[in-house]
Amino acid sequence: MAPGMKRPYRAVFTALLIGWGGWQLGHGVWIYAKAQLAQYLLGRAWERTLRGEVEAKPWPWADTWPIARLQMPKYGVDLILLAGASGRTLAFGPGHVSSSAMPGNLGTTIFSGHRDTHFHFLARVIPGDELFLEAAEKQYYRYRVIGADIVDARKATIANSPEAALALVTCYPFDTMVPGGPLRYIVTAARW
Repeated sequence: MAPGMKRPYRAVFTALLIGWGGWQLGHGVWIYAKAQLAQYLLGRAWERTLRGEVEAKPWPWADTWPIARLQMPKYGVDLILLAGASGRTLAFGPGHVSSSAMPGNLGTTIFSGHRDTHFHFLARVIPGDELFLEAAEKQYYRYRVIGADIVDARKATIANSPEAALALVTCYPFDTMVPGGPLRYIVTAARW
């Protein structure tokens, strides 16, 4: 092959490589942008919820709605928490595991969220940290973190407390490139 013939292949390969890299970068940026935009729209739906609207959907086709608000000032966290914990719900914000206690009730309330967006802050949480939960009935609850555990989701369950408790669950490890996996990071907090 003549030396000049290799040049077009290199240019095409380089263009494809740059295009693929741009697509990957765009996809990553889109995930974070979608998470932030969703929290804005969810915030508006939360305001409607506080005014008494039942199941205030953040957009017309939503299959979820805000049920609580989680704040941890120490970490700059202010999240709207959603009804249900399906994959579609978790794409927009942390979701309530429906088999657990409702926010503010006795028992363990469980919220699940993605480790690379909304629940990434859990990696820094330590025992003694305070967090606040606002329920849809305009009730405020104060919790203190009592521990964090790494468990195998295939074997472990979260015990239901007779007291008011909170469990925040996300995948583990935090900075892996592989999605999913069997490990979960669970931060537990007790109401006080």
